[in-house]
Amino acid sequence: MSREIQSEENKVRLNKFISHNSRFSRREADELIKAGKVSIDGKVIGDLATKVGFKTIVKVNGRTVKVDYSRPSTVIVYNKLKGEIVSKNDPQGRTVIYDTIGKKYSHFIPVGRLDYASEGLLLLTDDPSIATALMTSDLERVYKIKIEGSVTPAMISGMDNGITLDDATAGAWDNTKITDMEFKRFLGYQIQTNTPKYSKLKVAISEGKNRELRRFFAHFGAKVVDLKRVSFGGINLNNLPSGKVRFLERNEYDNLRKFMKDQTKVNRKKDKEDDDLFYDEY
Repeated sequence: MSREIQSEENKVRLNKFISHNSRFSRREADELIKAGKVSIDGKVIGDLATKVGFKTIVKVNGRTVKVDYSRPSTVIVYNKLKGEIVSKNDPQGRTVIYDTIGKKYSHFIPVGRLDYASEGLLLLTDDPSIATALMTSDLERVYKIKIEGSVTPAMISGMDNGITLDDATAGAWDNTKITDMEFKRFLGYQIQTNTPKYSKLKVAISEGKNRELRRFFAHFGAKVVDLKRVSFGGINLNNLPSGKVRFLERNEYDNLRKFMKDQTKVNRKKDKEDDDLFYDEY
């Protein structure tokens, strides 16, 4: 899961950024760009295809366009199918999520990843700041999983207390560059069936690391054969059919708006602490 805020995949069209955070429409934003009245980091921009991240300094007529967290962004819930890649395209020609959800969502950013063999709830948004805030948050993620073999006391201890592995490559892709991993204690878990052949669990964790659950159970010699995310930050899959999309409900948007406001306060406090530390050093 990439956390690079300014990566190409986490950027939006300049006219989209301006219209979302100002009184100008997208068409008006295009006219302003063509008229040379828009600058990025001090440089006048005339290319309508320009993309920006939410930390980019964009000015219109010399005035900075500030990111408006109070203005509702669009967030959708997608019930991802097994056998889909969470990416814009795939060099191997496999199906990507945008083949299913359609071109009208092609500019939406996925909040984290579900791997090729996983299914379930995937959030997407047209707002890079929301995508980044959710991806890097410790909000609860709930999964239903099926593993080979039984749930052992060692697994239970690991879920209760967390573990740190110098070698966490079991359960990862063969070419993984992430070799070690810390697994925080699970927020909760329910053992639904426990047999020598297969076992089913419902687990809640606070992170979204690369193949985290597959690596965790592989450390104990258990392969995850089914993995489905059913909830993220209180947004639930409910009865959404596989391969279908829905918009957030009013209460879900309200909760998201509160979360973003809280994140803004935390970031401002951190920035101030960093500034104070920098000042003290000199």
